[in-house]
Amino acid sequence: MKAMWSSMKAEMDRRSFVKNGLTAATIATTGVGLLANNSTLLADDGHEEHSGRLTRGDAALLRFAAAAEILETDLWVQYNELGGVQDSEVPGGSGNPAYTAALAVLDADMAQYIHDNTDDEITHQSFLNAYLASKGADTVDLEPFRTLTGSTARGSSGKLRLTNLTQLTLDTSWWTSYRSSTHNPDLDPGFTFPQAIPSLAVGEHTAIPRTDADTNDPNFLQAIANTAGFHFPTIEQGGNSLYPSMAQRATSVEVLRILISIGPTETMHFQTWSDKAGNAPPLTAVDPVTKVSVTFPDLNSPPFGGEDFQTNLIMPEPCPFLSRKLPPCSIIRPTETQGVAKNVVNFLTAMGLFKGQSGAFVRLMNDLAEDADEARRGGR
Repeated sequence: MKAMWSSMKAEMDRRSFVKNGLTAATIATTGVGLLANNSTLLADDGHEEHSGRLTRGDAALLRFAAAAEILETDLWVQYNELGGVQDSEVPGGSGNPAYTAALAVLDADMAQYIHDNTDDEITHQSFLNAYLASKGADTVDLEPFRTLTGSTARGSSGKLRLTNLTQLTLDTSWWTSYRSSTHNPDLDPGFTFPQAIPSLAVGEHTAIPRTDADTNDPNFLQAIANTAGFHFPTIEQGGNSLYPSMAQRATSVEVLRILISIGPTETMHFQTWSDKAGNAPPLTAVDPVTKVSVTFPDLNSPPFGGEDFQTNLIMPEPCPFLSRKLPPCSIIRPTETQGVAKNVVNFLTAMGLFKGQSGAFVRLMNDLAEDADEARRGGR
């Protein structure tokens, strides 16, 4: 495989391999991309990808969304196995009573919310792939990359995973960017929004019990649950921005309808989890394995508090939008479309969600992102 990869030109992308007749299995082996069928893409002229009347750009947008939803499904299934409701809708796992109780400190309904969020993501990735297939377009299959070992604590199914929830570094600046009345990440890309939980942005933190040993210390277990509580909206904030950003590049009215219909569901998730994260009890804990410390402050008291940190301010504060010559407006943010898919991949990678994944997986995600970012309204 190494010899094969080194002999290929670095600038060759996934489309060129598919055009040259390589199968999806070969593409996965070389790490250039992974598609769920072996059909070939048409020329890069913006016309139909196959016979189902999707432009290449629209297909690329939906493929990236499908990949993102597959990854979301994987991480939410892990949360549900340990802290959600296990039933026929979301099978797998048997629950971890201690972790579930720690999550319930944030809200008594956490188990049900985790279950419903998981169910939503399952339907999103299934629908997007099915829609692509119905149009004769290539779908996304990440199963060959299901290689990561997840939790071995009580309640886990023990299955291999796509995502890593045990080495997270969380950017919680979304907390203050949504509460800021003077700055918008689209208009102020260089502005640094304060972190809600500064210590989560340093070091690696686990959001699930890695083993049963992680449930022995109630204080550390609550820190794990608090980390999960802030990871939930951090993930959903990404989808909250991704869908309206990609929708601006869609050509087909039906593809636009898909993007602007799924997107608001992600927004509902984000606001729900923003509310629950604010209930995380203040504490300091040290990971007994990594020795990394985490502190969850009282966000309603100095040096926090005020409009930027108050926990019940979960609705977007009006802020500058499009131009400072216009009046402030309460909006989803950011929604700048330039490079949005690549930014999502970079964001998830920096989070640690892909720690342990192969180079082939990283190349695939970047290929999918590049294709989505090349999409243009009108097919060009």
